[in-house]
Amino acid sequence: MWRCNAAALVMAFIPFIVLIVLITCCIAVFGNATLDGASQVTLLVASAVSVLVGHFSKRLEWSNLEKEISDKIASCTPAIIILLLIGAIGGTWMVAGIVPTMIYYGMQIIQPEIFLVSSSLLCALVSLMIGSSWTTVATIGLALMGIGKAHGFDDGWIAGSIITGAYFGDKLSPLSDTTVLASSVSGTPLFTHIRYMLYTTVPSFCISLVIFLVAGFMMNVSGQGSVAEFMIGLEQTFVISPWLLVVPVLTGVMIARRWPSMVVLFMAILLAVIVALLVQPQLVHQISGENGQGLLASYKGMMRVCYDSTSIDTGNAVLNELVHTSGMAGMMPTIWLIICAQTFGGALTATGQLEDLMRLVLRLARGTASLVATTVGTAFFCNIATADQYLSIMLSSSMFRDVYRRRGYEPQLLSRSCEDGATVTSVLVPWNTCGLTQSTVLGVATLTYLPYCFFNYLSPLVSIFVAGIGWNIKRTKHATS
Repeated sequence: MWRCNAAALVMAFIPFIVLIVLITCCIAVFGNATLDGASQVTLLVASAVSVLVGHFSKRLEWSNLEKEISDKIASCTPAIIILLLIGAIGGTWMVAGIVPTMIYYGMQIIQPEIFLVSSSLLCALVSLMIGSSWTTVATIGLALMGIGKAHGFDDGWIAGSIITGAYFGDKLSPLSDTTVLASSVSGTPLFTHIRYMLYTTVPSFCISLVIFLVAGFMMNVSGQGSVAEFMIGLEQTFVISPWLLVVPVLTGVMIARRWPSMVVLFMAILLAVIVALLVQPQLVHQISGENGQGLLASYKGMMRVCYDSTSIDTGNAVLNELVHTSGMAGMMPTIWLIICAQTFGGALTATGQLEDLMRLVLRLARGTASLVATTVGTAFFCNIATADQYLSIMLSSSMFRDVYRRRGYEPQLLSRSCEDGATVTSVLVPWNTCGLTQSTVLGVATLTYLPYCFFNYLSPLVSIFVAGIGWNIKRTKHATS
């Protein structure tokens, strides 16, 4: 029996070994351009290896493999549509002057020394209120990237502070889909789940804030000259007005009223289009490439802003790069990678290789600390294997639910461990939907911001530490072996 299991485990590891080796080679050869195509090819090669191994070891029907892969890709359809809408938001909010206005006033309010910690706190507040790290990063996050660059901070530090705050708020918000999912699949009441996460989430966030605060004071990044140049460039290029902030305020209201994400994003685009036509018509006509200024130029300009790459000359090379947008077309490499990643996840699931590996993992769960560590590690592994945080939460929760129940742990320990291992680490995996989205939106490679996402890798470690010392570990009265 053990020989059979050992053979199955060896077979299950082969696709991952191929993936890791090829990804490592791609990073060494292509660097930050890995996601432009090399990673996609690597994932398809690993998928082919998985299918071949599964076919020869288990004699699986091709139709079953094809169906599982198709189902996995279909499950990403909402995320793909949201990505396209986020691409359009990036273009319309920039050309409408909304993001430039946020950058302009933000540079005057936020001092360089406290920029990193302020950006984390601001993103945490926004994400907590709206329950979406993606929307937080795509809106206020873009503005903070501009402010940080003006002050002279490195891209990795800026993106790390933004992502830290966005995922802290997302994790604790009752409006967050991952928070609701983790509580529901483990059978934990929502607010019980949120309160229990405070024991690991707040310490992790506080440590991160201290790091950002100290780093801000230690760095020589006043950037006053850049700030002045940026402000002049923004004033000369865009109409800057506090009235433009009505659009993000209305967007926040729609989110607070729990409108569907796609509806909110579409309405945010529509509002920005109207504002751009009314307030920034000269930019719209410039982008259209038409000599005239009639309806044709307005229509063509706004369509290009939504779907195409747009460049605006501000007289400052760095600022030009900042206000450059890619539209929906800029999201296509990310969507391409998501499809390839889901193909790999579907192949692993259909061949049973993921399940074979999970059986091995369950052997490692002994005491409380090892059980939580195994759960967290499994959730992170699922982020790598399936490239999707939702699947990671569901798979890790379903795998360990009976184990936690038999050993007498209340379900909130499971739900917290799944979130600590899946939600916050998803953005650290370059081919995961979260890692792909945030790197694309912020224009910063995953491996560039990864070292500075302190909260995202402190949370799993703190979760294991808290379990190890037995801090407020909830037990039921009855347990079975």
